[in-house]
Amino acid sequence: MARYHVAGFRDAGADVVAVVDQNPAAAEEASRKYGVDRTFGRTKDLYAAMHDLDAVSVITPNAFHYPLVMEALTAGKHVFCEKPPALNAVDVGRMVEAADQAGKTLMFNFNNRARPESFAMRAYFASGAVGRINSAQATWIRRNGIPGFGGWFTTRRLSGGGPLIDLLHMVDLALHFMEYPEPRFVLGQTFSDFIDNKEFKGPWGIPDVQDGITDVEATAHAFVTFTSGQVLSIRSSWAEMNEREVVSVVFQGQKAGGKIQRLFRLDGIDATSVDTCEIYSQENGLPVNRTIIVEVDETMGRTRSAKNFALVLEDKEAPLNLPSEAHTLMKIIDGIYASAETGRPVALT
Repeated sequence: MARYHVAGFRDAGADVVAVVDQNPAAAEEASRKYGVDRTFGRTKDLYAAMHDLDAVSVITPNAFHYPLVMEALTAGKHVFCEKPPALNAVDVGRMVEAADQAGKTLMFNFNNRARPESFAMRAYFASGAVGRINSAQATWIRRNGIPGFGGWFTTRRLSGGGPLIDLLHMVDLALHFMEYPEPRFVLGQTFSDFIDNKEFKGPWGIPDVQDGITDVEATAHAFVTFTSGQVLSIRSSWAEMNEREVVSVVFQGQKAGGKIQRLFRLDGIDATSVDTCEIYSQENGLPVNRTIIVEVDETMGRTRSAKNFALVLEDKEAPLNLPSEAHTLMKIIDGIYASAETGRPVALT
């Protein structure tokens, strides 16, 4: 993710001045690759040496998001953090409170909000053409997409879970389109079929770790209701029998419906994907499907999302995401895991 963060910050006119990694070789390699002058092995050394630092980005395994964000906020820095926000909603709530107390900007890399398709779709929402979204379906399903075996992705204490928390982007995007209503109940189920089967390893991720831990789900399905009366269906998987990898949000509004979708070939590589953005309406007594043509963005908004963060700090753009939304998202994810464990619906209000 560093290449997207660096590109986005620089595109906004920011200076990227340091790299921190507890592995000195990794820090030096990143420094050379991205043309950054200084490296540090510890964040506390960074803060002690660079008092004029404005902001940091956190790009680490999930378990370290919370402590690093809290440390940065305590040091008086703005923070841009990779997803998921943290391992659970309790920690995210503490992060939100800390950002408020510090008076600092806290944002997360929910990059699909920054895709050209999402910008285009929001223009339809703003025009009133869609009306309130009554229902939506958030999907990220992989046929062969386990990101390595035995490493941090598959170790719950480091990742927080499997594809549900890893591939949360479409859940966030659906909630974003629905204007982040307050969740009421969630019913969820997870499945661990194929999670130990190396035939289902994806084309990206990290190397396998011999004798490592694999204790997360391979698939999650859920249904969420909201106090507003809206509903959301969720399907997320690393390894599930499906024709191909599908990444999409489909919604049904009071006036129109629509879809943002990325279809992959079986290799699962971004460069082979096909993006679509569509609006569905009824006009002059006839069903009309509109294809919205936007620029191609193989980064899925990752660079544009980082750019937005830097522009927010200069009051040149509104933030594409808010800490309170991240808190709501993690409440839903926590609820799905709790429901899957108990076999019962979970109340979130």
